[in-house]
Order: sequence, then C-alpha cells, then structure tokens
Amino acid sequence: MSLKHADDNTFDSLISDGLTLVDFWASWCGPCQMFGPIFESVSENEPDVHFVKFEIDETNRRTPAKFGIRSIPSVLAFKNGELREARTGLMDQETLTSWIKELKES
Repeated sequence: MSLKHADDNTFDSLISDGLTLVDFWASWCGPCQMFGPIFESVSENEPDVHFVKFEIDETNRRTPAKFGIRSIPSVLAFKNGELREARTGLMDQETLTSWIKELKES
C-alpha cells in the first residue's frame, strides 16, 4: 500500500482498518530523517499493511499527546484502530520487517 500522511484531523480514519504502522517524526530530527527512507522502503514490500507518517509540529499536537509520544522517531502499531505496540528509536530494515511479521502473527 502507498505511504500516507496523517494529521490530527485524519489520524483516526487512517488507522481504523487492518494493520497500520504510524511513524511519528519531525523534519528537524536527524534519526527521523535516517528512518524515513527505511519506513518507505519497507512499505513497498508489505502491500497488506498500511504505513502512515505523522509529522509532529505546532499544528499537530493532539494525537502525539494522546499516545504519550515523548521521543521520535516512534512507531506505533495499530490493528483495526486499536494500539497493539509502540517502539521508539531508529530501526533498520531487518528489524522493522521482523516486527511486522510478529504483528501479523499475533
């Protein structure tokens, strides 16, 4: 599936169906900039998973506050709108792919 971008207004609708990974990031965050291409690359190999990017900025504070996002990058995994797991920090492609496999099996 294609990579989508969310904000406070579109977030709930984008996580409501199936397995969805949401990357909380910021343009000023170095590790986020390194993780972005990895997240996008893995999204191309996982057509049955939704991948969403959520940029934390002045206009998008409600959603990160709701989920207690304190460090970025943070990736939250949702199944049918329900939070299943969260991971913080830079992940390589192998780690992200392995986590997705675990999430599909659970």
